[in-house]
Amino acid sequence: MNIKNLTNEKRKIVSTLGNFNVLEYYSDLSVSPSSAEMEYFMSKMGVHRRQVIINMNGTNSAVLQAGAMQWIAGNIEAQTNVTGVGDLMGKMFKGAVTKESAVKPEYKGVGTLVLEPTYKYIILQDVSQWGAGMVVEDGMFLACDGTVKQSVISRRNLSSAALGGEGLFNLTLSGTGVAALECNVPMSELVEIEMNNEVLKIDGNLAVCWSASLNFTVEKSTKSLLGSAVSGEGFVNVYRGTGKVLMSPVAASSSLFMATNSLSARPSIG
Repeated sequence: MNIKNLTNEKRKIVSTLGNFNVLEYYSDLSVSPSSAEMEYFMSKMGVHRRQVIINMNGTNSAVLQAGAMQWIAGNIEAQTNVTGVGDLMGKMFKGAVTKESAVKPEYKGVGTLVLEPTYKYIILQDVSQWGAGMVVEDGMFLACDGTVKQSVISRRNLSSAALGGEGLFNLTLSGTGVAALECNVPMSELVEIEMNNEVLKIDGNLAVCWSASLNFTVEKSTKSLLGSAVSGEGFVNVYRGTGKVLMSPVAASSSLFMATNSLSARPSIG
């Protein structure tokens, strides 16, 4: 099968890792009169749509967040890998606590697999470079190689996690292969912190992903609850041990992504 005009002067591959490619729309002409002005100024500010394109060669497979597939070219089939009611219930629990889809379809075959466009940035990571694995912040998982293992990890002190307003569980990716994450900031802006039996404290969920070898808890910013209230910090995310953390330097602007959600829901041309 010959696919033409997938990339051109307005749509270019900006990053590649393994069989995963990220296509970025530098100029999007598929707009309506009501959205043209917003799209114009968004493009001037570097706010672009992006898509993941996965090359399927018959020996690899890809696991996607449910509903992430946009179109397929070639002999590629999807399967749910649900073996029974008990397995389905387990997947539903995992999805509920990590804010991911309960069942993630796995695609196999030969051809090209294209995911839905998003205005968020696509971060490609080699899971094998994270040692025992990488823990992903809730809702960031988009896709991964079928060789990547998925599991759920809980926080050590669940009571403080609840008081701190954070989730109690996170998705962990381990093994070998590529993972694609949706992030509010580009990879070039993420701060990478390498730790050697040290402690990192972050006010808020700015961490995008971190080594599974780290001990992750939510704790009071000071020794006493009163002191935390007075300091204005309350609870902080604490990472202890040896490993690394990818952290966003700023909190994402929710208004931007609320405004662009309706635009990214439109089918793209090309």
